[in-house]
Amino acid sequence: MAMDEKDRILLTILEDDSNLPVRNLAEMADLSEEEVAARIRILEEQGVIRKYRAMVDWEKAGEPEVAAIIELKVSPERDFGYDKIAERIARFSQVRSLRLISGVYDLQVMVVGRNIHEITSFVAEQIAPMDHIRETATILIMKTYKENGHTFFERGGGDRLPISL
Repeated sequence: MAMDEKDRILLTILEDDSNLPVRNLAEMADLSEEEVAARIRILEEQGVIRKYRAMVDWEKAGEPEVAAIIELKVSPERDFGYDKIAERIARFSQVRSLRLISGVYDLQVMVVGRNIHEITSFVAEQIAPMDHIRETATILIMKTYKENGHTFFERGGGDRLPISL
């Protein structure tokens, strides 16, 4: 089945909030509940919808995580390019995202751990020694303000401190 505008509308809505009831999705996409359920089933079967997941603020849950972006310079493997290296890196549970990027570095890896030591150990013991890894650069994520279109901060009274002269 080729995607149409109604599928795109559904995907946009689900990407923002995959927890909406079919009834709401039907109203928002101007479709019947049966049509919405059938379209979603087909999109799931085709692999267009790959997964549903909760976005958790672990700090608020009392289980803060430390996250870092690791940039890697890689010597691509003959006949496979970056794919085999990326496959090996993606297997680690600490890896949350992995991208081939343009610029000075070749791969960007986002990793999480319970503390900075766990992250640095992971990079030093697991990533850096891998064949074809030429260089790493670790950037600690100090605070997340927005992820996947959702903000992680709440507006209080004012953002600026009062000034007195």
